[in-house]
Amino acid sequence: MISKAQVIQPFLPATLTPGERAEAFAPSNIALCKYWGKRDKELNLPINASLSVSLAHLGSRTRITPALDGADHVLLNGTELTVDSSFSRKVIAFVDLFRGALAQPLIIDTHNNIPTAAGLASSASGFAALMLALDQFYGLQLAPEQLSAFARMGSGSASRSIFTGFVEWQMGNREDGMDSHAVQLPATWPELRIGLVKVATGEKKVDSRAGMQRTVETAHLYQSWPLQAAADLTRLHDAIVEHNFELLGATAEQNALSMHATMIASWPPLLYWQPESVAAMQQVWALREQGVPVYFTMDAGPNLKLLFTAEHESVLSAAFPGLEVVAPFGQP
Repeated sequence: MISKAQVIQPFLPATLTPGERAEAFAPSNIALCKYWGKRDKELNLPINASLSVSLAHLGSRTRITPALDGADHVLLNGTELTVDSSFSRKVIAFVDLFRGALAQPLIIDTHNNIPTAAGLASSASGFAALMLALDQFYGLQLAPEQLSAFARMGSGSASRSIFTGFVEWQMGNREDGMDSHAVQLPATWPELRIGLVKVATGEKKVDSRAGMQRTVETAHLYQSWPLQAAADLTRLHDAIVEHNFELLGATAEQNALSMHATMIASWPPLLYWQPESVAAMQQVWALREQGVPVYFTMDAGPNLKLLFTAEHESVLSAAFPGLEVVAPFGQP
């Protein structure tokens, strides 16, 4: 098995020249065709390609500065974490892939304006922002596809958060994974809206990485997932080119429910939904029966993301009090 360090090392300069400060922002993203399952756990190489839309201003901002006391410091939303916390260990391990023998202690300060570890893709934006900040801090000048491939090693979905708008993460087939990176699609959709229904914002009991592994290993239903994901990806491309909202929404909703079906079929069963999640689904279906074109998608968490167009924003905001609305291709 090829290690992350073996893949990254050839792209790094012989001698690193650290800067005095670097800061980068990366948006969170919502997958319309989900990534679920890995062909290589070390490199986070996916079993299927996926497609997402970014959440504009919602995401992570990471600042890197040298630490003067000889030790790494990891901060999240203004709070310094112990270096042995799960978050710190993941961040430091990722940084080590790039600073290598330099071993310069750093302050890594990340701020998320979305809930952390609640199924709103904070790890995707977090590792993408960290990758962009490292590229800037060490003056690596990596190409976008390389930034995407390396961010993927921190969190699979981070490959997509390097870019904005509609983004496809290509699954690739190389052993080193360097052809498994995201590409930004040229299409825009100014009228498209994403509504965040926040059922629960606490940390998940089973993180996505563990949930994915359990599903692949124990759910017989998972065998049909790659074929469905490939077909859904084609439909989503067609929907985006044609601006066919019903096709986009219906495909995304069925894709999300199919992914969750594989989780429920795993053992022990994996159910991220809360009673409020199911109530929100029922409400979406009731609104559609009443003629309101709204669909939902869900990642590995209890929160729903509504898909609708600008003309129906007032109706959805009334139906879901507290709904946070995002315009991926420009502010409302």
